[in-house]
Amino acid sequence: MDFFETVKTRRSIRRYKKSGVISKEDLLKIAQAGSCAPSARSVNPWKFVILTEKDRIIGLEKIIGNNGRFLADASAAIVIICEDTKYYLEDGCAAAQNILLAVRALGFGACWIAGDKKDYCEEVLKYLEAPSGFRLICSIAIGIPDENPVKEKPEIGTVVKWERYQE
Repeated sequence: MDFFETVKTRRSIRRYKKSGVISKEDLLKIAQAGSCAPSARSVNPWKFVILTEKDRIIGLEKIIGNNGRFLADASAAIVIICEDTKYYLEDGCAAAQNILLAVRALGFGACWIAGDKKDYCEEVLKYLEAPSGFRLICSIAIGIPDENPVKEKPEIGTVVKWERYQE
């Protein structure tokens, strides 16, 4: 899929086909896209914990609660954690965006589930057996889409300002 088409058509997918399977090869391609994200000072603080076993995905869903109520139907989940560096959140979010775009480019669906600042952060890190000094960025549910949400994005003229902010 063309890059700009990928960006324009990416949507949060929360319903997945039950029979969907995503190959390890595709999951590694997706993670590779995340690892190619820009990183302040080239620290690359991220780790991607990929869950494919249904009981592990359901366990994550139970911890996250209502925010991730659709996780159990996903074929996989990628949890992004980062070393607690100065720009961990910016770096981790850049990696997450690359992952979301890679998922779309491969024809799958995904939904970002907030992490940093949520009350379940420590429990998720413990569940993943992450070493101390790591922060939860987000979890991403991935599956074969069973919905096609159409939500219009803002017209470019409403968000771009030239030289200074003017209405």
